[in-house]
Amino acid sequence: MNMYFEDNQLDVLQRKFGILGSSEGVQSMLATIEQVAPTDISVLISGDSGSGKELVATALHKHSRRSHKPFVIVNCGAIPAGIIESELFGHKKGAFTGAQSDRKGYFQSADGGTIFLDEIGETPLETQVKLLRVLEQGSFLPVGSSTTLKADVRIVAASNRNLEKEVEAGTFRKDLFYRLKAITINVPSLSERKEDIPLLANKFAHDCAIRNSIIFKGFSDGAFQVMSQHRWPGNIRELKNFVESLVILEKGGVIKTDVIYRYLNAESSPTELNPLLPVKLDRNVDQAERELILQQLFMLRREIAELKEQMTQSPQPRALGEVVTDEY
Repeated sequence: MNMYFEDNQLDVLQRKFGILGSSEGVQSMLATIEQVAPTDISVLISGDSGSGKELVATALHKHSRRSHKPFVIVNCGAIPAGIIESELFGHKKGAFTGAQSDRKGYFQSADGGTIFLDEIGETPLETQVKLLRVLEQGSFLPVGSSTTLKADVRIVAASNRNLEKEVEAGTFRKDLFYRLKAITINVPSLSERKEDIPLLANKFAHDCAIRNSIIFKGFSDGAFQVMSQHRWPGNIRELKNFVESLVILEKGGVIKTDVIYRYLNAESSPTELNPLLPVKLDRNVDQAERELILQQLFMLRREIAELKEQMTQSPQPRALGEVVTDEY
């Protein structure tokens, strides 16, 4: 039973925002987007890398009154500290070596629309002062200019860092943090929403199959079970890449547990997923014994999953008159 929405309401919101999932964390996130998107308030999106923060920012823009205006995405972590102010606020000709003409910055380009400042925790302290001014006054000063410009921009920011701890460490301004966090949307990691993995995996697989004209016959129940037990440190981005690889490399067949194990083992560290390798010698006796026990339990779990899968695939007696169709 869904905690926040009836099934039909949840389906509507998932289609509306382009965000799949029925887990508690996703439903909470969808409810907040529904409330906040039509407003102009600034939003801080928190979540691990690869969890889908940009998808949330896109949903906020598309369902705002600014949806017909620009949506500018800025990866603050990818811009060198020496030029980030020029990139954000623009510069005048001759402001520095190489500035051969006036340049419009991202804020000016986003005028009337939304600017998404991804990884805002990477910005230098001196730049954070200017970001605070834009938030509070809607104005900024291009590098090398004495003329203040105005920008009617909604700011959506995101970070995979704990900004509260960054404030305590003195690497992020407290006033900017509290100005941004008026509305905070937390994007749950995939490990916090494992019940959504079958839905997401099917979506990624079918989309990949259509794009590449590949026949895809689906996943077995055991395959979903194995994927749901994996940690996915790279979150949705990792799951998407993994599933697309399976679809392309395992064309035309149902993807079963042995396939999932094979590819996960190939991508994972020996101690994480491959219990068939020897125990490392740098363990003490107690650690080695615990690791051996865990390895044996893992092997037993694998064998049980494969046995269950074989049993469910065995021919079952059919009722008289039952129509047999191809199953995909």
